[in-house]
Order: sequence, then structure tokens, then C-alpha cells
Amino acid sequence: MLIRRNQIEAWLAEDIGHHDVTNDVPGETRGRLVATEPAVVAGLDAATAVFEHLDTDLSVRSTVEVGTAVDPGTPVLTVTGPATAVLQGERTAVNVVAHASGVATRTRAAVDAAREVSSSVRIAGTRKTTPGLRGLEKRAVAAGGGDTHRLDLSHMVMVKDNHIAELGLERAIDRLSQRASFATQVEVEVETPADGARAADAGADVVLFDNMAPEEVEQGVSTLPDDVISETSGGITIDDVPAYAATGVDIISMGSLTHSAPARDFSFRTEQS
Repeated sequence: MLIRRNQIEAWLAEDIGHHDVTNDVPGETRGRLVATEPAVVAGLDAATAVFEHLDTDLSVRSTVEVGTAVDPGTPVLTVTGPATAVLQGERTAVNVVAHASGVATRTRAAVDAAREVSSSVRIAGTRKTTPGLRGLEKRAVAAGGGDTHRLDLSHMVMVKDNHIAELGLERAIDRLSQRASFATQVEVEVETPADGARAADAGADVVLFDNMAPEEVEQGVSTLPDDVISETSGGITIDDVPAYAATGVDIISMGSLTHSAPARDFSFRTEQS
């Protein structure tokens, strides 16, 4: 799981504070996390980790698979054990599932839009994630059927506009490629269709056509060798996805999957054991 123990501790410390008397409740209880609107479920592993961190005597069980599309009223997680721990973990667990499910739901909508015209194009996330929540959000993209793209700067050499402005396109590709492992792909962001072929000739494994209309992306993709992966990004909405999917591009990456996904609504209810 891409959620570290210290992150869970920070989430709980933020919510519980230094003196929680509200949840000093004796006995055992059981609770259910229930969807109150349609959603593609994600974040259950993080919610489980929250409860288990609070008390090892808690029994936590997911009742649906991550990535499942559920209707209102569907239970997605149950927890049984000491009431204090259940109540203290409730809000944090609900929040992470609501946020992650929002990302997964938006991603699934984008994937479905792409499938209207292409069976092969991938929908990918970006690094436009909430600081501290990238692991949660990237896993949610995957739950929605999307590609996580690079998780951090070390996962791919990505030559962007600022690198090209500093060094020039060919020099930037050469310099950064020489510093990368043979196992690391080199992606180059270009701003005109013609620069896609230049980037490929200079050694790019992946060419990203950035902030271009579908017609320009199609033109750029047509110039690339078969062994070079094509990608497009830049303000693409779900409504735009079919037009970009029809260009023949391999990857459509969308920052809005993470930075603009509205949370889905979930409710947590307990009943005394």
C-alpha cells in the first residue's frame, strides 16, 4: 500500500487531537460504511489501515472489491470491536474513502468515454495530486481503470518545456538520457506536431503532445515511429476524451482526475454489539 504509517498517524492526530472525551464510549460496537450516492469504490485499504492502527482488536472487512461501481445504500466496509476505536477512526476513514472514490469515479467516467471510440487508448493520471495524498489518489486512479503514470520524478525521465527552454530540445534529451538508467524511459513534451518527430529522432521513448487540439495531436501521432509511445495532455475534459481517443494516441493524461474530482458521499453508522 502506498500509504505510510506516519501518514495515518498524522491523519488521526489531526482529527483526534490531544484530549478526546467525545468518543470515550465503553463496550463493543459494529459499524458499516455505506455509499449514499453512486460511486466507484476506492480507498478501502487506507480506511482499513486507519482502524487497525487505532486498535489491533478491531475486525475490519471490505464487503466489495475496490473498483466496484455501487448504488446508494451499498455497504462497502464493516468494522467490529472496541467502541472508542471505531468512533475515533470513523471520520478519517469516511474522508479517505469519499475522496478516493471521487477520483475513481471520475477516472471510470473518462475511461468509459474513451471506450466509445477506442479499445486501446489508456487514460492516465498525472503528478497533479494533493501533497501527502499521492499514494491514495494514484491507487484510486487505478481502481477506476486508469493508468497511474509515473508516481514520482524517479520513475521516468520527462523532458518538459522548461528543460527545453534552458537547453534546447535535442541537447536536453541527450543530457538527461545520459544520466538515466538503461531501464528508464525518456518522455519528451512537445508543443507542436512537428516537434514530435524531432523528439523521436533524438531518442524519446514517449512523446507527449501538450495543449494541442485533437487535429494537431492526430497530425503529430502520424509522424512517430511505431515503437514510440504517444501521449496527449493539457486541459482535457471528460467531454473532450472521445475526440482525443479518435486521434490514434496511446495515452490521454488528465490532471483533473485527481485535482478536480468531487468526493463521493458515504455514511458511517454503528450499532451496539
